[in-house]
Amino acid sequence: MSGGSDASLRPLRTDLTPIVEAIETAEADAFVAVGDRFDDDLRYLTRFSGPDRAYALVVVPNGPTAGRDGKSDAAGRAVCCAPALFAEQAEREFVASARDRGGDRDGDSDRDGGDADFHDGVAREVRTEGVGDHAGERAAVAVDELLEEGDSSAEGDGRPTLLVPPSIPHDAAVYLERAGNELASTDAVTTARARKTDAELDRLRRAQRATAAGMAHAETVLAESEVGADDDGRPTVSWEGAPLTTERLRRAVNAVLADRGVRDAGNTVIGAGPSAADLHYVGDGPIRPGETVLLDISPRGPDGYYGDMTRTFVVDGDGGWERRAYVAVEAAREAALAEIEPGVPAKTVHGEAAAELAAYGFDPNAGEGETGFTHGTGHGVGVSLHESPSLSGAGELRPGHVITIEPGVYDPDVGGVRLEDLVVVTDDGCEIVAAYPFGTVPQARE
Repeated sequence: MSGGSDASLRPLRTDLTPIVEAIETAEADAFVAVGDRFDDDLRYLTRFSGPDRAYALVVVPNGPTAGRDGKSDAAGRAVCCAPALFAEQAEREFVASARDRGGDRDGDSDRDGGDADFHDGVAREVRTEGVGDHAGERAAVAVDELLEEGDSSAEGDGRPTLLVPPSIPHDAAVYLERAGNELASTDAVTTARARKTDAELDRLRRAQRATAAGMAHAETVLAESEVGADDDGRPTVSWEGAPLTTERLRRAVNAVLADRGVRDAGNTVIGAGPSAADLHYVGDGPIRPGETVLLDISPRGPDGYYGDMTRTFVVDGDGGWERRAYVAVEAAREAALAEIEPGVPAKTVHGEAAAELAAYGFDPNAGEGETGFTHGTGHGVGVSLHESPSLSGAGELRPGHVITIEPGVYDPDVGGVRLEDLVVVTDDGCEIVAAYPFGTVPQARE
């Protein structure tokens, strides 16, 4: 079953206005980011998906190039210093896409992705000069040229101040500083990424639907499995005539993800019994009756956006520890969801989930390797699997935040139970992305 064509997705663009505003608020001269296609901040800012080698983005405010509707005094200028052989792709993905028609976010309102022209007033261009030089050197040259063209002059000692993401590579920072610039870290990109546009939500929904399909196949495999015994007489679970292991089930899930047009990205976590208490188990082990089977599926879909879902099943369970844990985690999930609305402190959501688990007798502040709740209730999801906001961190929830709700309890000697959904914060509450059924007893879903 196919996941559908990406042609149906709304155009994906990034509004660079928050970056321009951050420069002006900080009384800096420019913003610089350096990385490659594995740098999620840079990929988000440029929508440039190709290069496996370093490139740079430079943004300056109030450039002289024509902006919206051909008028002068654009809000800013943005230059992508593309690597060799990628100029045409950069022109298409970074420059042309920001001129095409299509809907996107407009401040705090009009999130329906209408037919209005998108342009953030930031004039974009691609430069290929100095392609043999380090990306940091090329960025420094672009900064000098853009500031000179804009007749901008640094205050104080004459050294321009550049805002950079905290993750800027050390060697790039050295080149920028050697060129006479002062660097200052900014969280502007993190903040901008946290609230998703309608086009981004399209991609997250596509990825999460594929995630649900992978979960349905895994649950069906478990439902169709048979209980028997291995050569040593230990109870075991078999499927299609062979022992079912975590690795075999993982491969079955990943095949469905691939058919749906998403990549597992090494993020299909499946644990059984004690390994279900390992939050990131990707090893191979037997699946046995009566033990928890925890499946955490997080594929990467269109334009790098992730899905994320966890369910826990038990084949031929006896209703012991795993049943009590499951009831507690279900209650914690409901308590967390009930708190989600704009303006609520993120920590409140985590606090309610933890309090519910404590009410069921589980330690809500357990350390790694201990019995109880050992992690936060959720995190942001976008072009990174873990991004802002964190439900254990500061700040308030806002419309457009996409977060996981994933309470869990674990006993390293017995197993683990976790339930996770992807949630969009809306104007009046929240929406679960690609809802999936609950229950410890696996059912055939295909």
